[in-house]
Amino acid sequence: MISDGAGKIGSVYGVYDQAGGVNVRGRFIIDPDGVIQAIEILAPPVGRNVSELIRQIQAFQLVRKTKGAEATPSGWQPGKPTLKPGPDLVGKVWEVWKPDLAF
Repeated sequence: MISDGAGKIGSVYGVYDQAGGVNVRGRFIIDPDGVIQAIEILAPPVGRNVSELIRQIQAFQLVRKTKGAEATPSGWQPGKPTLKPGPDLVGKVWEVWKPDLAF
C-alpha cells in the first residue's frame, strides 16, 4: 500500500483521475521480477475483499513455486487440489476440477 498525493504513480498505472485530482482505487499484484500478474480497479462505492487478495497472492506464489506445473482453478484455496496444465486438460477443466458437478 502506498500514498501517491501527486498522482505520479497512479498516472503510470493508469488510475489517476486528473479531473478529480485523485487516484482511483487500484490493486496491482507484481511478482518478484516486476511483472504485473493481476490488476483490480474499483470505484469508490465498492468495497475491497482482503481475503480474496491474500488468496490470489497465495495462488500466484504456488504457480511460481511450481514453475507453472500447477494451476489454481477459480475459487482455489491453499491446500486444495490444483490443475496440471497440458493438452489433456483443454476443454476438460470442469471435469477434472469438479467431477461430481460436471455436466
